[in-house]
Amino acid sequence: MAIQSKYSNTQVESIIAEVSAVLDKHQAPTDLRLMVLGNCVTDLLARKVPQEARAAVAEQFSKALAQSVKG
Repeated sequence: MAIQSKYSNTQVESIIAEVSAVLDKHQAPTDLRLMVLGNCVTDLLARKVPQEARAAVAEQFSKALAQSVKG
């Protein structure tokens, strides 16, 4: 069963395009892009997720990421 998102594809794609444009503007290579995005995730978890839930949210995120790149 597919997971339903409360966000539209248009909204998600728009934000992705903007973030990607910033990385392009800085001519960031792939490793730097991944570092920046990873640091953004870490910062977001630290600022927006209660400490007692961070490990579980990080685990769910990492599983979703791994699943999304499986061929």
